[in-house]
Amino acid sequence: MIAIIKTLQVILALSVLILVHELGHFLFAKLFGIRVDKFFLFFDAGEKKLLSTKEGWFSRLYPKGKDWETEYGIGWLPLGGYCKIAGMVDESMDTEYLKNEPQPWEFRTKPAWQRLLVMAGGVLFNFIFAIIMYITLLAGWGESYISNEGNCIYVNELAYDMGFRNGDHIISFDDHQPENFMMLQVDLAREEAQKAVVLRGTDTVSIYIDHARIGEVLNSPGMFDLARPFVIHSVAEGSVNSGSGFATGDRIISIDGRSVPFVQDAWPVLEDHAGSQVTAGVVRGNDTLSMDLQVDTTGRLGVYLEAPEIQTRKYSLISAVPAGFRKTFSSIGGYLKDLKLVFTPSTEAYKSVGSFIAIGQVFPEAWDWYSFISIIAMLSIMLAVMNLLPIPALDGGHIVFTLYEMITGRKPSDNFLYVTQIIGMLLIFGLMFLAFGNDIVRLIK
Repeated sequence: MIAIIKTLQVILALSVLILVHELGHFLFAKLFGIRVDKFFLFFDAGEKKLLSTKEGWFSRLYPKGKDWETEYGIGWLPLGGYCKIAGMVDESMDTEYLKNEPQPWEFRTKPAWQRLLVMAGGVLFNFIFAIIMYITLLAGWGESYISNEGNCIYVNELAYDMGFRNGDHIISFDDHQPENFMMLQVDLAREEAQKAVVLRGTDTVSIYIDHARIGEVLNSPGMFDLARPFVIHSVAEGSVNSGSGFATGDRIISIDGRSVPFVQDAWPVLEDHAGSQVTAGVVRGNDTLSMDLQVDTTGRLGVYLEAPEIQTRKYSLISAVPAGFRKTFSSIGGYLKDLKLVFTPSTEAYKSVGSFIAIGQVFPEAWDWYSFISIIAMLSIMLAVMNLLPIPALDGGHIVFTLYEMITGRKPSDNFLYVTQIIGMLLIFGLMFLAFGNDIVRLIK
């Protein structure tokens, strides 16, 4: 059931983003009087279609659809979508029009500035969509996060090997002072930090980062967990420790003589004593108590812990607008840093590139509007930025050729555009192969 929910979320998210992107191309083309032959969600490879306004069951239900200038439909291959613009070399690789004289309603006969706007329309709409989504999020839910201020880290093996220790408070990565605790690992990679400054007890310690290990940082989830003291909020109903005498705010500092400064230290000790009794050192106010506790068969005490403090910024609809713009531009900047790492082979960040499988893992197991809107906003930015890469077959490649024409006054030939389109498609298929390969390797591991 979880797999079905995640799959449906991925399909819905990508369908919305593809439609938004292609709508940008479509509306600008229509604005400048360019004919649009097809507007399709997913690819109709081999002319096989799930829906078409010009044939099949839809045309029988609504015969007037055959007379529309544009064929609207849904293809069978869910790897994207497209807007087939007359007189343009695109991913359909249809070059029949090259045999005929240019027509006034074709893309190739329009001024360069109009063609530039048509090509940039998809990216522009994706950015606008992300802004709208972030405004919706901020106005509806606000912005919640765990502050880095006052919180300490609990490290995994990689972080320990790099010099971090449990209980460290991260002050800065080079000149960057992180604000969001949950973004510490991302900040470390994106800033390509050479030095981390941490507060260890009462001492300030500098940890020098080996840049060659950035790839490990990107591929080692959970470097910095939140180090949580074992502070009791309440005892669960029916708990094995219902009559233990726990009070709200009690903090367990030892179990059977073993120091457990953080919850993460306590779990393995409790699991070793599953189904038995332990003696715990408990701090209550200024006193330290010794309490006999029962551990259930799963290695737990049956208590609820104090939740970490969540910082929340609330926005009105008016204040959410500039905040939505700021969040969008901040996300764009962060994703550009991610791409820089991906295209730097020494970081091995390319191993973190994922496909639809990786996207599916990001979505929650149950439907949640906040998570869905947040993820779709980020995916919209990723789609826009990726399409701006100067690769033939992507919008960025077409934009580069058009800018070249506007600067030099020389328009690339249609045959040149056709060849570069093939090269671009091969590069894109290579990236897709890399992404699927990475996902398969991660699933195997």
